[in-house]
Amino acid sequence: MTVLMAYCDRWSARPGDTVRFMVSCKGAARYEARLVRLKQPSAGPLATPFAPEPVAAACNGSYPARWQPIPIGSFVGVPAHPAIARLEGFTVSVRVWPTTPGRGRQALFGTWCEEASTGWALMLDESGAPALRIGAGPGKVAEVATGVPLRARRWYHVRASFDPTTGRLAVGQEPLETKGFDLERAAERSLSTTVRPGGGPAPLLMAAARAGRADGPSAWGGIRTSSHFNGRLDRPRLAAGALEPAAVAALAADPPPKGLAECLVGVWDFSIGIPTEIVHDRGPHRLHGTAVNLPTRAVPGHDWDGSVVDWTRDPSQYGAIHFHDDDLVDACWEPDFSFTVPADLRSGVYAAHLVAGEAEFWVPFFVCPPRGTARSPVAFLASTATYTVYLNNRGRFASLATELYQGRLLTLDRIDMLLLEHPEMGLSTYDRHSDGSGVAYSSRHRPVINFRPTGRHWNFNLDLFIVDWLEHLGGDYDVITEEQLHEEGLELLAPYRVVITGSHPEYDSADMLDALEAYLRRGGRLMYMGGNGFYWRIAHHPTRPGVIEVRRAEGGVRAWDAEPGESYHAFTGEYGGLWRRNARAPQRLVGVGFISQGFDACSYYRRTEAAADPRVSWMFEGIEGEILGDFGILQGGAAGLEIDAVDPGLGTPPHALVVARSENHSNTYELVAEEVLIPHGSTDATINRDIHADITFFETPGGGAVWSTGSIAYAGSLSWNRFDNDIARLTTNVLRRFADPKPFRFPPGRGPASEPERDPPGSTVR
Repeated sequence: MTVLMAYCDRWSARPGDTVRFMVSCKGAARYEARLVRLKQPSAGPLATPFAPEPVAAACNGSYPARWQPIPIGSFVGVPAHPAIARLEGFTVSVRVWPTTPGRGRQALFGTWCEEASTGWALMLDESGAPALRIGAGPGKVAEVATGVPLRARRWYHVRASFDPTTGRLAVGQEPLETKGFDLERAAERSLSTTVRPGGGPAPLLMAAARAGRADGPSAWGGIRTSSHFNGRLDRPRLAAGALEPAAVAALAADPPPKGLAECLVGVWDFSIGIPTEIVHDRGPHRLHGTAVNLPTRAVPGHDWDGSVVDWTRDPSQYGAIHFHDDDLVDACWEPDFSFTVPADLRSGVYAAHLVAGEAEFWVPFFVCPPRGTARSPVAFLASTATYTVYLNNRGRFASLATELYQGRLLTLDRIDMLLLEHPEMGLSTYDRHSDGSGVAYSSRHRPVINFRPTGRHWNFNLDLFIVDWLEHLGGDYDVITEEQLHEEGLELLAPYRVVITGSHPEYDSADMLDALEAYLRRGGRLMYMGGNGFYWRIAHHPTRPGVIEVRRAEGGVRAWDAEPGESYHAFTGEYGGLWRRNARAPQRLVGVGFISQGFDACSYYRRTEAAADPRVSWMFEGIEGEILGDFGILQGGAAGLEIDAVDPGLGTPPHALVVARSENHSNTYELVAEEVLIPHGSTDATINRDIHADITFFETPGGGAVWSTGSIAYAGSLSWNRFDNDIARLTTNVLRRFADPKPFRFPPGRGPASEPERDPPGSTVR
């Protein structure tokens, strides 16, 4: 069976930029690569026929196949150093909080190489007990273990030493938990051996061991790793010589006393540089290391007492790193081919389509106008932040609830199956790590199965229905991306008269919201084409584009919730969770906010009395009847999946008009958790009348306006009956009016005291 996977190094490309494509293929000698422009999703006979437009490019052609493995699992790597290499005897001290003790051998700290059986390492053995292993080659290995397995999710002080004079190996553990009454006792064991550690100069690893040299991609230092640790390490220390018990206790102190200065080798402090991938050593040799594959930082250490929940206030209580055997930030593949964007290539959604025998794979990317310019007054804002957060969402396949939610059997295609067959492709932030902890980071630097024009209609695939509608109208639009919005702010939006969102712009940084608000304040027009938007606060990695952090704090519809004391982002120090909890509810920006979700069936909208208001009469030209969108490719209606409603208490402007409201949602649609203070159930077994999606309109200062659909499913109704339908007509009426330079005016008595006359954004763009 042929396996084909790929990814590219950038999603947002401008003329002159080069996009590199990394490919891995086995089961075939060669694969074919073709660039295409995506104009619609593959959505079956009721939708626009799927017809990617070929792009003439020098990179189109046949390529030799090669297999590139993915180096998954996090650890800390410290380069080889004479201070480590010259150690004959040593003492190791570290605080350990294991999460999967007993699940195979797991390395904590050392220079051990599995392939050569050389070096030394403090580990957890197969039972979960601390063990010290040394080796000088195959058959020349000695190990001692305490024989007492550590308990999961409890802090221990683990120490070990080797005395080269006597050959004594010693390892011990001491529980550090002080709360509760389930107390444990310390344990220690030793043995004498003639084995001495060998292997010469070698890097020192924490939370993993060297398996040998890497023949393919390597996450760090050209090595393969094994025996990955699940759990947290705090304050690892290394000293020369086998210290006496009192000195071992002193070594664990913070800081170690001056009396140990002569024997100190490394004093690593994970509370320094939390937003970075640098691991700092406060010892005499400055043996700084690298946190590889983005283990989770800004997590409480062994001495966290709950008095501080914001790590920026007292980083010393956040001196731990949480490692996982399934962490992944970059597949580290070598590129196979590249594409440099020509100056005359139109802005749009593009993809490399790869085929090898019966296998295929899609690698989308976005071509955007040159920075600071626009080729159209209309921009489609691709939800790259949300796409990234959802990448390789395994919960859809692994959860038994999926079929229950949707009321039908789950369907998978061959690309879906790749994730089940190759779990090393990594996780989404909707998943949990193998140790049960929530996934806080997601990266696009790896192959992904749910960022493509085929398969399930969600996020990117569903957004292509909006692109399809724009193409139907003549294709006069630019494509810009949220990652550009985060980096460039208002500068990105300023040239455009109209900005159109995707169907589910759920995840936003403060910089992204600031830019959208500034755009509206200066007269921009925003068409929010989805539901459950502007919901979660995120942080972007400070140095790695395409890497996003989510801390799921304080409520919200979520697959996991943040551990106590872990609600602040490591990348930025900002409080995480819902934007609603950060005093920026989506109603403030677009008039509506998340109210409910359901996946069994979608419903329709009914026009309200406000639809007859002269302020919006243009919106319903050519539309007859009260019912809107009682059809659609997504479960039969335009209102559903995840829906939004107005709420003046959360910031819906008082002059906003709800021109249509959905109704008749099934009883699988329940109020979201943040709307319910006391769970009480529904008084109506069929319908909760508090649940509805609102199509909303309001004017903004400077002649701008906002129009919101309040439904993820809305986009799936645009192309129904070849765009001859009331949803497409309504949306087109809005776009045409929003693209008109004529300023919108506040209703009498509702606008600013004095609103200056100004040209709307993009008024000079044709």
